[in-house]
Amino acid sequence: MKKVSITFLGASGTVTGSKFYIETPEINILVDCGMFQGLKELREKNWQPLPIDVSKIDVVLLTHGHLDHSGYLPRLVKEGFKGSILATEPTLAIARIILLDSAKIQEEQAKKANEEGFSKHPVALPFYDLKEAENTIKLFVGCVKDDWIELSKNIRFKFKFNGHIIGSTFIHLEMFGKVFVFSGDVGRLHDELLSPPERPQWADYLFLESTYGNKLHPKENVVEILTKLIEKTINERGTLIIPSFAVERLQLLMYLLWQMYKKNKIPNIPIFIDSPMGNNVLNVFQQYPDWHKLSMNEFDAMCNHVNIITSYADTWKTIDDPRPKIVIAGSGMVTGGRVLTYLKQLVDEPKTNVLLVGYQAEGTRGRQLLEGVHELKIFGKYYPVKASIHLIESLSAHADQAELLHWIDAIKNIPENVFLIHGEPNALDAFKVKIRDTKGWECHIPKLDETLDLLL
Repeated sequence: MKKVSITFLGASGTVTGSKFYIETPEINILVDCGMFQGLKELREKNWQPLPIDVSKIDVVLLTHGHLDHSGYLPRLVKEGFKGSILATEPTLAIARIILLDSAKIQEEQAKKANEEGFSKHPVALPFYDLKEAENTIKLFVGCVKDDWIELSKNIRFKFKFNGHIIGSTFIHLEMFGKVFVFSGDVGRLHDELLSPPERPQWADYLFLESTYGNKLHPKENVVEILTKLIEKTINERGTLIIPSFAVERLQLLMYLLWQMYKKNKIPNIPIFIDSPMGNNVLNVFQQYPDWHKLSMNEFDAMCNHVNIITSYADTWKTIDDPRPKIVIAGSGMVTGGRVLTYLKQLVDEPKTNVLLVGYQAEGTRGRQLLEGVHELKIFGKYYPVKASIHLIESLSAHADQAELLHWIDAIKNIPENVFLIHGEPNALDAFKVKIRDTKGWECHIPKLDETLDLLL
């Protein structure tokens, strides 16, 4: 028998910071390497050294490129990791964009904090800088989905398509005759841009995301909601601000608005896309057409329908533009990015509408807006909120409870262990009960930094 240890270094009791460390007699593996986001107590964990010997990690396997799955990589390298970082080619393209963008933002925020003196530290430092991000990218190794990759004599794995965002996968990992399945973030069954997720057929040990483990996405008429909001914006001669995740959500919104215009659902209202990272992601869609459903003709027409902002000077021109308009800007949870510039200038105007279009984690400005906060703190200053706040939940790139249950329904065996990860406590608890009642499987909800020893 072989002893395998699993340490839950993130996404345990929370939706952020995905990191799962696997120690085996042959090789040591880290599945995902995400940053914590949201609550301050979680963000502070990013600055604490990991409770493992990072130099002993041989390889990192990335399910997809989102910051909460890849954003800790430069710190990992700084702490002594020298191995390879494996993922599909589009995931590495997304991770490259996200890491460079994250490093740039962190450098800018540290500089601003030092200049304006709103940091509590004598000198504010970036979590990592551009040079550290670039050094990390040198360790990237692209893999073909569905191809077996041998890591050692008794350990091999393959990446399997799971929707969610371009390049995203779940991991089928075989160790000493046992199958470990890491779900990553499972995508939607019906997605305008992506095919339905493939499903695992066997899992002795299942690591299952639970973001919406306690919820069904509402049956919303997204086109109708958008149409009414756009009419309101035109009538009030205001601005519709849509904070958006740069990967997938931004492209989906572009596609929906283009389709609505084509079908005469909305007039030709100016649409501004202000997300440098989102613009780079459009290039990834162009580069990897086999990973999404759009034809190149559709893709080009969609891009030509909007105004893509490339400079910060144009951000200010857009703010000053008196016409009714739609602005889609990063970031999706209002934690950073260009959307903060728009909100600083326009959130105190009653004719501004803010539309949130995805999951808003605890501790983020997006969650505060949803909960009706009367003022928003941005870079140490408070801005009164007089804008109308709206929400569309059904555009989420995460499977809901029913879709997650559908995803695991293809598993032919009864897993020896099911670990519920990547969820807030209420979602984890509800999903645990639901799986027990519907499948008869017992689940374990791991605690942060918990280590479990398995004998295979």
